[in-house]
Amino acid sequence: MLVLSRKKGESIIIDDQIEVTILSIDGDTIKLGIAAPKNIDIHRKEIYEAIQLSNQSAAVGSEFLKDWLNEKSTEQK
Repeated sequence: MLVLSRKKGESIIIDDQIEVTILSIDGDTIKLGIAAPKNIDIHRKEIYEAIQLSNQSAAVGSEFLKDWLNEKSTEQK
């Protein structure tokens, strides 16, 4: 992990495409501004993890459905 120190109003650039700027600092809370191309998804970590879990659940559900449909198809033959 790269650790950088930045002050309010300062930025970092990632891969020539993403700029992360420190907008404000209030106690333990830091507000970040992120400028990135529209094709790059940006999520808070807890939201990203929830999306991943939802996708995994949907994939498991679709596998279950596919197996069930295959069983029904086999039974009808």
